[in-house]
Amino acid sequence: MSILNKTVKVKISKKRLGRGIGSGKGKTSGRGVKGQKSRSGVAINSFEGGQMPLYRRLPKRGFNPINKKKIAKINLDQLQSFLDSKKIDSQNLINLETLQLKKIINKSYSKYKILANGNLTSKINIEADFSSITAKEKVEKLGGVLKIKNPN
Repeated sequence: MSILNKTVKVKISKKRLGRGIGSGKGKTSGRGVKGQKSRSGVAINSFEGGQMPLYRRLPKRGFNPINKKKIAKINLDQLQSFLDSKKIDSQNLINLETLQLKKIINKSYSKYKILANGNLTSKINIEADFSSITAKEKVEKLGGVLKIKNPN
């Protein structure tokens, strides 16, 4: 039987402190001489010599989620201005991918919401993740379609 296949457990006995100078850890038990650290009951783990400690220098995060999903917001008047400037076409379906291709919405956004600020004069077919009720009413009033994706 080879030694490589066996795992050997070695028990290392604990250093017995303060048992005479011959032990190597006698008298002061490896704590040096005098000072705060040589005494018992010392808790100075986060003390930085009077400098503002790291845990107080860093901002508080509280209940703000770190990986919060960013949602872009587009108003109806913005959509109308893009239609007027021929940046987007009213005949095609307007969704997140087309808005990102035309560089209207940044690629860092994974979802977007249609808001009802301003007026819309063109009939559009739009697909969004979220929408305000009044925005949906304004789009459908002109004969357009505002489809909401399934929230997942």
